[in-house]
Amino acid sequence: DIDANGILNVSAVDKSTGKENKITITNDKGRLSKDDIDRMVQEAEKYKAEDEANRDRVAAKNSLESYTYNMKQTVEDDKLKGKISDQDKQKVLDKCREVVSWLDRNQMAEKEEYEHKQKELEKLCNPIVTKLYQGAGGAGAGGSGGPTIEEVD
Repeated sequence: DIDANGILNVSAVDKSTGKENKITITNDKGRLSKDDIDRMVQEAEKYKAEDEANRDRVAAKNSLESYTYNMKQTVEDDKLKGKISDQDKQKVLDKCREVVSWLDRNQMAEKEEYEHKQKELEKLCNPIVTKLYQGAGGAGAGGSGGPTIEEVD
């Protein structure tokens, strides 16, 4: 029989003499030693923090890129023409271009740098977008467009 570790145990009994022999066959070739496994676990632990920091950095970069392109699309939307001043639109577009250019030059920036750039962009865009949506009647924020659901016992 073969156990969970891939070790084969074979036993044979000569029925006429009652003599029994056992042999165990292990396949250690191509397997990792305990020391190799311990070393790999230590390396994984060592790089875990680095991997997490890298993942956070990439998430911050993606967030900045996404926010930048969303703001650009929002102010360029034909449906919002006339609801945003040309001056505000130009401010947002200029800042978005500046951020995209910065992103192109700083692909390996730190998480904090990406977050700082996003806060700068939000500081400029949020008042303009708030004014835009207030001027557009809240874009359906009244909630009266959907069906009314009443609880009945």
